[in-house]
Amino acid sequence: MTWIDVPAGTRFGIDNLPYGVFSRAGHGPRLGVAIGDHILDLAPVLDDGVFAQPALNALMSRGRRVWRETRARIVDLLTDATRRPRVQPHLVDASTATLHRPFVVSDYVDFYSSLEHARNLGEILRPGSEPLLPNWRHMPVAYHGRSGTVVPSGTGITRPCGQSLVDGQVSFGPSRRLDIEAEVGFVVGAPSQRGEPVPTSAFADHVFGVVLVNDWSARDLQAWEYQPLGPFLAKSFATSISNWVVPLDALDAARLDGRSQDPAPLPYLARATPWAFDLTLEIELDGTIISRPPFRNLYWTPDQQLAHMTANGACVRTGDLFASGTVSGELRDERGSLIELTWNGRDPLRLPDGTERSFLEDGDTVTLRATAPSATGGQLALGDVTGNVLPARCGSDG
Repeated sequence: MTWIDVPAGTRFGIDNLPYGVFSRAGHGPRLGVAIGDHILDLAPVLDDGVFAQPALNALMSRGRRVWRETRARIVDLLTDATRRPRVQPHLVDASTATLHRPFVVSDYVDFYSSLEHARNLGEILRPGSEPLLPNWRHMPVAYHGRSGTVVPSGTGITRPCGQSLVDGQVSFGPSRRLDIEAEVGFVVGAPSQRGEPVPTSAFADHVFGVVLVNDWSARDLQAWEYQPLGPFLAKSFATSISNWVVPLDALDAARLDGRSQDPAPLPYLARATPWAFDLTLEIELDGTIISRPPFRNLYWTPDQQLAHMTANGACVRTGDLFASGTVSGELRDERGSLIELTWNGRDPLRLPDGTERSFLEDGDTVTLRATAPSATGGQLALGDVTGNVLPARCGSDG
């Protein structure tokens, strides 16, 4: 379908075309799309200064009609062989490029929308009690994170420091229970007006695309600080996102009806169209795949998340990121965090080299991947998210 020689089985094919920001020797960061093992430099072939900018925000702010027109133009350039002489000089070997964070993050909200994850955490943290709190089935629960610590894939993650309760004593120091959370994030392109809630039916008018998210979490800090106001230092130190943003239109073949909800959600949360996605996530720890969480069973879908996030009149802005929360399935090897996989350290994971992990150790490398059905019957991929754990820097009081 494309005149470019792309590797067989590539998951960055013509039906994907994710957007990113790249640079290479002698050239500053600019917009490109991934195709096979190449990046198409968009500025010279689309002749628009917006593509020479170092972030996607200006393009995303133009709205859904422009997103679709731009995607159609790119597809035409890469499938019409008569375009080859003009386009080929602007194909960059991806191995020679440096990738950057693809957009400036305006706000960051993280939801808690996987029923299996919420149940697991409830059983771990409140044994003997009802795992789900009374509000969980009535609304998508979330916390408001820190946009300034959303970092691109490949960024090292310094072990956070903070307060925790150890043997009944409050102490300050490096987190001993550093964890990961495998999530899917949604990137807002077109803003909304303050005071005007966004209905579920308008989801595609505002959301530009999808990224993978690792919301790094310090479980010992979280256990001490989260009551009564919720996550703070346990979450705000780092959130990693993929370097490629998959356009929403590329995931049409992966769309599903959301799972049934009981009780029925309030009218403002009623689903208008299918916005669940058939994505399979993969968690790799130090080269070993430890879990494959299924996104298709997410209880609260992203259209409902967006509707709830704006129900009080709060607006969304270009560059806002909202994430699904940890994705987990019913089986042990479908759990999306170490606290679940090891049941809070009770059942450590054994790696092929004989070592065990309850939580992350310095030097560990975590990579998240995700695949989805494509429009041509194959598979497409979201960009990988990788982070390496670096030693804590707590200062003299640590």
